[in-house]
Amino acid sequence: MSDTLTLSATPQSHWFPKLLLALYAVEFIVLGINPVERGTWWAENVPIFLIVVALVVLYLRGVRFSNLAYALMSVLLFMHTVGGHYTFEKVPFDWFNNLFGFKRNMYDRVAHFSVGFYAYAIIELTDHYGTIRNRVISYLFPLCVIGTVAMAYELIEWVYAEVAGGDAGAAFLGSQGDIWDAQKDMLADTSGAVFALLLYALFHRRREVSA
Repeated sequence: MSDTLTLSATPQSHWFPKLLLALYAVEFIVLGINPVERGTWWAENVPIFLIVVALVVLYLRGVRFSNLAYALMSVLLFMHTVGGHYTFEKVPFDWFNNLFGFKRNMYDRVAHFSVGFYAYAIIELTDHYGTIRNRVISYLFPLCVIGTVAMAYELIEWVYAEVAGGDAGAAFLGSQGDIWDAQKDMLADTSGAVFALLLYALFHRRREVSA
């Protein structure tokens, strides 16, 4: 079995993840100029930068996901970088909020939904290496991973808000006055994971049929 992950039997398009990396680099540099709040910019961008570094290291070591997995994972990277520039509650997102009649800026909630997209890459990885034999558990595992990450990040937000205090802490927390913001963010994370796993099940079934 090859060490390189592929979505189908066709050759993997290696230019696609490289294109996404280049676009992220441009976005990171441009939006790193004069952000709304520099402390928040650092706090929001450091974890995303570490994710990018991890994906690059995995790619160089031969662990390469499908183009769809890379596309899904890139949504969070791009959205979070924008959120770091404006702070999430100030991102220009009126078109979406007005479309669905939301009274708060929902940009952060959509970004949290995209966190769940990483479940696609996780199950793709475990399926490739045959790590989990039981089919039910193979789908539950990435869901639980995303749920754990969601909970951990909310704790990090809480600690940072307490330590930083003031406008920087409030901007990073981004609760916009909602006392249930943390719980709703975690629900968005896990909902995104459910969506990604359903998407994987759809493509996996198609591959089985065509095989």
